[in-house]
Amino acid sequence: MEPNPLIVRRWSPRAFDGTAEVAPATMRVLLEAARWAASHGNTQPARFLLGYRGDDTFARILAALRPKNRTWAARASVLLVGAVAESDERGPMPNTEYGLGLAVQNLVLQAVDMGLVTHQVGGFSPDAVREAFGLPDHVRSVVVIAVGVLGDVAQLPEDLQARERRPRERKPLTETVFTGQWGQPAFPDDGPRPRRGGNDEGADGPR
Repeated sequence: MEPNPLIVRRWSPRAFDGTAEVAPATMRVLLEAARWAASHGNTQPARFLLGYRGDDTFARILAALRPKNRTWAARASVLLVGAVAESDERGPMPNTEYGLGLAVQNLVLQAVDMGLVTHQVGGFSPDAVREAFGLPDHVRSVVVIAVGVLGDVAQLPEDLQARERRPRERKPLTETVFTGQWGQPAFPDDGPRPRRGGNDEGADGPR
């Protein structure tokens, strides 16, 4: 038995097709998938800013990225800012980043199902996003998500080409799942693990 193929196929390339477009109807489906994510007490803290390549929202999100991330993210079809609303009329909301994470995972798996690729980016300036879009005090940006169609790796700078081609790895369950006491593996024989190409490491966000 193996995980659902959608989970195994998900990865985070930087090589986007700079000519491909993602239609608003498609983005609506991805964001509907995010909307149906679980959250603490159904508080639904996830919020998104949506920009399409060529529009002003995309340009302002791109400008908030670290320079090296701009070199590849500019070719994405869509840039999203994932943010959390940290309070509502009832007061502070708990576990907001956890709720956003669940929503983004729904979004990226829906993208895989529709033949798209995504890359989540932590290398950006939340202050720049706040200033550019007038975020209210109770909203905080957490991640930028690039969405698009897989492109040609050869169009990336050489150092990013090498990272793109590295194998995608995960720690075995023997190192992450315990029983009885901490450090005692729940699954002593970890067995075969699904693998695919594409880098999963680096400082610019989840892969």
